[in-house]
Amino acid sequence: MKFGRNRSKSTINSVVELIVIVAVALGLALLIQALVIKPYRIPSGSMEPTLKIGQRVLVNRIGMDFGKPHVGEIVVFHPPKGAEQQECGPSPHVVKLNGAACSTPIPSEDSSTNFIKRIVGAPGDEIYISEGHVFRKAGGKGGFVREKDSYIRACGSSQECNFPTAIKIPPGHWFMMGDNRGESDDSRFWGPVPTGWVIGGAVFTYWPPDRIGFL
Repeated sequence: MKFGRNRSKSTINSVVELIVIVAVALGLALLIQALVIKPYRIPSGSMEPTLKIGQRVLVNRIGMDFGKPHVGEIVVFHPPKGAEQQECGPSPHVVKLNGAACSTPIPSEDSSTNFIKRIVGAPGDEIYISEGHVFRKAGGKGGFVREKDSYIRACGSSQECNFPTAIKIPPGHWFMMGDNRGESDDSRFWGPVPTGWVIGGAVFTYWPPDRIGFL
């Protein structure tokens, strides 16, 4: 009889141990998702051909070079409030096409919406856009250099693809553009994004299976 009781206690202990292990593993998984890695579904075609509608990526929330974004990186972020109405700040207005892109967002207030774009300009850079190609003067020094943009979808001569007047990106802000330059609602229309509104860098795509890989 003692042997039976010991066996019963051993079974109960094993079940309890299994429950604790599963609970801890689940808690760690949720913590990692909340603080480190976050899955994200591509909602539009603005990043084609790099990322297609419905494609899923993992966003690293802490690993952007120890919190520092960089030009060329694909990031998820909160755009300025008014971005969906293409409002440029600080006095909300719509930019004039074929002139200068928006150089200042509506200040101090971000939207709750998540956007995913590519960083094409850093704080202090001067940029202008010709047929969808970004020409950048890094740190405002030297000459303008066209970005190495083999990843973009051709934009053409549309007015939305041409902002020939150079702007300077303010300190602590990043200029975002979609790879589908002719079909992207981005910083051209509502301005650069403060560092604090950047959620993280897209590092890996895991769905669909034929597109699995690092970004």
